[in-house]
Amino acid sequence: MSDAGGSPPRPSLVIVGAGPRGTGVIERIAANLGGVQDGPGFDIHLVDPYPPGAGRIWRADQSPLLWMNSQAEDVTMFTDETVRMDGPVREGPTLHEWAGLDGRHFPDRRIQGAYLNWVYERAVADLPPGVTVRHHPRRALRVDGPRDGRQRVWLEGRPRPLTADLVILALGHLDAELDDEQRALGAYAEAHGLVHLPPDFTADSDLSLLAPGEPVLVRGFGLAFVDLMALLTEGRGGRYEGDPDGELTYVPSGREPVLHVGSRRGVPYRSKIGYGLDGERPPLPRFFGPAEVDELLARQGGFDFRRDVWPLIEKELGFAHYHRLYTAHPERTAMDRAGFEERYAAIEDAAERAALVASAVPDPADRLDLAALDRPLAGARYGSYAEFQDGLRAHVEGDLARRHNPAYSPDLGVFLGLLSVYGQLIRLGDIGPWWHGFFSYLASGPPGPRLRQLLALSRAGVLHFVGADMAVAVEDGVFRASSPTVPGVSVEARALVEARLPEPTVARARDALLRELYDDGGVAETPEGLLAVDPADGRLLDRKGRPHPRRFALGPFTDSRAPGAFTRPRTGGPAFRQNDATARAVLAFLGEPSYRAVA
Repeated sequence: MSDAGGSPPRPSLVIVGAGPRGTGVIERIAANLGGVQDGPGFDIHLVDPYPPGAGRIWRADQSPLLWMNSQAEDVTMFTDETVRMDGPVREGPTLHEWAGLDGRHFPDRRIQGAYLNWVYERAVADLPPGVTVRHHPRRALRVDGPRDGRQRVWLEGRPRPLTADLVILALGHLDAELDDEQRALGAYAEAHGLVHLPPDFTADSDLSLLAPGEPVLVRGFGLAFVDLMALLTEGRGGRYEGDPDGELTYVPSGREPVLHVGSRRGVPYRSKIGYGLDGERPPLPRFFGPAEVDELLARQGGFDFRRDVWPLIEKELGFAHYHRLYTAHPERTAMDRAGFEERYAAIEDAAERAALVASAVPDPADRLDLAALDRPLAGARYGSYAEFQDGLRAHVEGDLARRHNPAYSPDLGVFLGLLSVYGQLIRLGDIGPWWHGFFSYLASGPPGPRLRQLLALSRAGVLHFVGADMAVAVEDGVFRASSPTVPGVSVEARALVEARLPEPTVARARDALLRELYDDGGVAETPEGLLAVDPADGRLLDRKGRPHPRRFALGPFTDSRAPGAFTRPRTGGPAFRQNDATARAVLAFLGEPSYRAVA
């Protein structure tokens, strides 16, 4: 199809999703064009009902009580020399530099949204004159079109589709249909007049259904729970008194429900580390890098995460931990560093490596025990509910003390090791859900002040702990929660909140566009339900493993999900590398000499 003058249509790109991932792709397009472009240019159509830059998660119309769980100095949308990519580095301000904040401050999400809006506007301004961007504040309903021809993207409330040469799905976190358990719980709640809030984004949940003074069961102890805790306490008029960096006292408003929280681990995510790196950074990757990933990918029979990958990760994290111990706290070691590192590198057996560590590191508190970190309540039993409240408060207090004491800076080495490992794991595709939960628990927990608030709420009787492996049963017209941590004790309530995000499975996604692609067989689903993409540039894979020449996907719903759409400066930024690869693939397609736009 040509325009009225007979000329072919302008090349165009549709990006579905205007949040940080879509913004990041535009930034990389601008960087790779370098401000100069030959030819007629092209159009970028950005489709999202929410504002460009901030998108849904970082939008302005949410409570200022909802914080980021990153310090302002640890947030950037710009590349640096540590990002391994083919495109040019375009440096820019971190959040704290842009906003003029204390770098150690945990800003609210609206400030991050304003930063993301500014990054979007800057990226658009950096595009050459021939490239235009138009935001369509609508939902994308479906995409169709031949593999070798222009694509059509249908929008809600618009009779004619957008036509595009290429489509990028940057959908972010997805809403999901309920699974069998959640449907059963919801049906029971409806039949008995109970309240059941399934997995959701806490800012979007109807918390008015949770009555003041009434017990509420909460299943989930991660960041969704932290948001829930803030909105149901300070958000209902309560306040904290005392030292924000020490012990707090909570003064209730009387409008709070009484929260009973548990999870698989039964403890909150580990506190953010409260100090910076001083001295030598562990040289990573060391035992789990590109060569090891290449070897895993080349195996004829494939690989098993627990058998083949986890031992490499465990060794890598141990190396990061002990490297930091030797460089920052050598007085706490009993073997020379060179000898230790040589023997550590040579040992493959985990038990033998543990024996080496025991001989080189006298204090058990200085040794890395990933299993104990992961499941601190494993095997623990308490005689009463009250005894467990004291025990878990002591656990949180101990975690806060350690994570804010630079004497235990090997913990920061492990954090850097986790970031390095995540950057390598992206190439392996769908490795199952366990790793992502483990990473979030250790590396993406709440700010220290949030855990001090949690302790104050516990002491005030507004919040109670249920225990590990929390089970929820429905009987006698109520929800009932129990845990083996406190044998023989259960808590009943007429309200249950699932404090976690929906699972990013393609088959249960509520997003109409993604569901139609799945139902039509146009995309491949991994065993864990993620969208399969080409790790090289994010092209969608079909069920025969063929990359689609005109469709891409980036984000947490794919098997190349990165730990975040933005990241800490100078840590390699896997999402930035992916954005760059996709942007370059787009420009190569639109700019190749054989390219011709066809109807």
